[in-house]
Amino acid sequence: MAVKYFLVSTVFIAAAALGGCAKKDAAAPAGPRAMAQKDQKQPVEVTMVVRRDLAETLDVVGSVAPNESAVMRAEIAGLVRGIFFEEGEPVKKGDVLLKIDDSELRAQLAQADARFQLTELSLQRAENLRQSQSTTQAEYDRAKTEFASAKADRAVLNLRLEKTEIKAPFDGIVGSRALSTGDYVTSQSTIASIDDLSRLKIEFQVPERFLAKVKNGTQFVVSSRSLERGKVVKGDVYFVSSTIDRSTRSSEVKGLLIDPPSSLKPGMFANIEVVLEIREKVLAVPEGAILTTVNGTTLIVSKDVNGEKIAEFVPVRLGLRSRGLVEVAPIKGELSDKSSIVASGVGGLILFPGAKLDPRPLKEAFRISE
Repeated sequence: MAVKYFLVSTVFIAAAALGGCAKKDAAAPAGPRAMAQKDQKQPVEVTMVVRRDLAETLDVVGSVAPNESAVMRAEIAGLVRGIFFEEGEPVKKGDVLLKIDDSELRAQLAQADARFQLTELSLQRAENLRQSQSTTQAEYDRAKTEFASAKADRAVLNLRLEKTEIKAPFDGIVGSRALSTGDYVTSQSTIASIDDLSRLKIEFQVPERFLAKVKNGTQFVVSSRSLERGKVVKGDVYFVSSTIDRSTRSSEVKGLLIDPPSSLKPGMFANIEVVLEIREKVLAVPEGAILTTVNGTTLIVSKDVNGEKIAEFVPVRLGLRSRGLVEVAPIKGELSDKSSIVASGVGGLILFPGAKLDPRPLKEAFRISE
């Protein structure tokens, strides 16, 4: 629902007119010139009171983030023997991206295999001798322990051998690599980053006074300079932090974007409009139609009396404000979605209760679209 802001001419109320709300005689102009003004119709621009849904929103800024992101590092040290990925290219989970030299580990594994086979034979002989009661329990236990130790040593070397291959942890796009074949890597060396762009997230902060209205499922829209002009991306909140940052008095909130375009990249700055509350089917008027006096807020209604349009002042209570509209509720008097109100005027207006009006449609540039 596109909504436009607009400006309207200031509506001036004569001091005598303000006093006339309490005393009828004080509201009436005095003198020939004033009488002429009373009989003269005042041109005004009018609009209709509308009944519509109003949304209370919060504008914040945030950053676009990938669904998953990881910086790949080696678990063991060694020389890089092969790199099997291209920067910026997609990879699948389990793809081998880098190979570390494993010649020493393979030699150790061969040694461990030989010891494993020897201990396995020794255990078999010990079991046979035990059945014939030709060996002691201690000898059998020693053979069994040596076999278990050799088996564990072989498993450790096989595990270390697997770690010489750096594999993709999930489907994603590989970033820039930080090394080449022949480099020596350690557990602190950065190989490359990988990002899962199957869906995008948005991260932002919400001030503590609005947190009660933000929860899982709260909707928001995201706009960015990278998007086409006027285009926004919708999303839903899926995480609200249970703590508040003492330094900012705000809480971290994350949301998932629905069908983000390819032009939206992780790390981009974004403007976020969070929908805090929706008030359904309320009476709403343009902000410029609100007249504020010492007696409170008022609307000037164009009332039909004996075929003429007369100004009627209706005190109202203001509610939610949203994109140029204000929720109103009459304190006294009648006000409905059929009421015609003064929204703007030609120059400065002098109006008072009972003044004759010459209503004209509000200029197109100042109308609020649906």
